[in-house]
Amino acid sequence: MNRLLLLPLMLCFAMPAHAEKQWLVFPGGEGPGEGKHVVLVAGDHEYRSEEAFPQLGKILSVHHGFKCTVLFPIDPKTGEINPESVTNIPGLETLETADLVVFGLRFRNLEDEQMKMIVDYAEAGRPMMALRTSTHPFNIPKDRAYAKYTWNNGDKEFKGGFGKQIFGETWVSHHGKHGRESTRGIVVDADHPIITGIEDGEVWGPTDVYGVHLPLTGDGHALILGQIVAGMNPDDKPVTDDRNDPMMPIAWTRTYKGGRVFTTTMGSADDLPNQGVRRMLVNAAYWCVGLEDKIKPDSNVSIVGEYKPTAFGFGKFIPGKKPDDYDLK
Repeated sequence: MNRLLLLPLMLCFAMPAHAEKQWLVFPGGEGPGEGKHVVLVAGDHEYRSEEAFPQLGKILSVHHGFKCTVLFPIDPKTGEINPESVTNIPGLETLETADLVVFGLRFRNLEDEQMKMIVDYAEAGRPMMALRTSTHPFNIPKDRAYAKYTWNNGDKEFKGGFGKQIFGETWVSHHGKHGRESTRGIVVDADHPIITGIEDGEVWGPTDVYGVHLPLTGDGHALILGQIVAGMNPDDKPVTDDRNDPMMPIAWTRTYKGGRVFTTTMGSADDLPNQGVRRMLVNAAYWCVGLEDKIKPDSNVSIVGEYKPTAFGFGKFIPGKKPDDYDLK
């Protein structure tokens, strides 16, 4: 056979498998979200956003018509999903065509080229959602170009970094006891479109309440407060000490440079089996992109396919997984 004809075949076999598919795309289609593009960016150490975000993307795509792109923290040496790899999230160029970006990050230290794509999107005042540890998404050394966006930036001009300045809060504390006390949502603004179809107590998750210093008016508008529950079951009673007086916000809205922003300290992979959490996130996606008039109290937020999330915890990610493992089957 002619060597010129063999060359493309040889190159195909020589290419590493991970060069072929480093993120997922769910095409969307019929539904209120048709024509809208949601990019979900996973990358945290503990709360399994690499499992939650493909499922959330499937729900938004299959039930609501949004095109969804899911990005992952990828080990560049293996092409495998590795949340401990904090410097690389391939596919961030897809933010250029995004109508909404959903973040599930924690202490990333991305290369400047990747960080620039996130910063450019945010600073353009475009819609965003932040889940769980995305209040402290970046941990960037002081000598780096995007150091001001680090979670513990002490400068008055951008105190608290990306989380505080853009999402409304950075890392403060565990307000509930981590791994021992769960979270029940108490609605404080029943008239907001994001709360459509959600009653007191319907939002629940095994993750604990975070400490949040957020004004209830002005810069941040609380939608749901987190009642600390004395146990890890939805029907456990609230704690009897003073930590529920006042309760901390667990879901709020604000704007950044004109763009709508929704933040929740819930959103772990093992929060997602709760229907109230899923409805809150789906409603928030609608609101962020200006489709609040399309939100219905009984819209379909059911799980798509099989979903058995890993319990939260450090070092508990499933090794050897690639993006394709979370694709629609």
